[in-house]
Amino acid sequence: MLPSTTLFLGTTASLAIIHTFLGVDHSLPFVALARAREWSLTRTLFVTFLCGVGHVASSVGIGLFGIGLGITTESMLWLESARGEFAASLLLGFGFAYAAWAMWRRIRSQESSQHSGFQSVTPWALFIVFVLGPCEPLIPLMVVPGLQGDWFGVAAVVSVFGFLTITVMMATVAAAYRGVGVITKRGFGPYSDVAAGLVVAASGAAVLWFGL
Repeated sequence: MLPSTTLFLGTTASLAIIHTFLGVDHSLPFVALARAREWSLTRTLFVTFLCGVGHVASSVGIGLFGIGLGITTESMLWLESARGEFAASLLLGFGFAYAAWAMWRRIRSQESSQHSGFQSVTPWALFIVFVLGPCEPLIPLMVVPGLQGDWFGVAAVVSVFGFLTITVMMATVAAAYRGVGVITKRGFGPYSDVAAGLVVAASGAAVLWFGL
């Protein structure tokens, strides 16, 4: 492997780790909803894994499509930025809708452990948000070897970035899940679903307005 290739893949790895670790939307929504819903760690990590795969795969698809058609990097980055804002808006809206639903249930004095309605919707909603949400650094990293016709290089970039993104997502979620469990064994109390919805909404707001 050429030194330049090693350096480029090292840069890819660094960007994947930083992008995922600093992105609050890559971990907080999973932990908040998992603790509120009393998901096991195994189920939480499975949902995180699926969302991570969708997150990476959608950007890979757009990157390959753009490289194949010779679309400029600027145009693809604009598309990724638009996708990011749309996905963050969906996360914000879903969080508020979930919190409102939970508060309505509390007002009606229903058992907080009964999670009808949003029970089956929640994992799918997160998956859709992550499919629509971009991996901003990935596409320009793919374009560099792609424009040179180096498809092995493209595959290497996608493999390194995808593996580290999903791994860091799952490790961060697992650590936070355990941490919340140490702090409290009862989640967020009787308003756990309300709190979870607000955390999800805050994550979307952080991405939308602060670029986190």
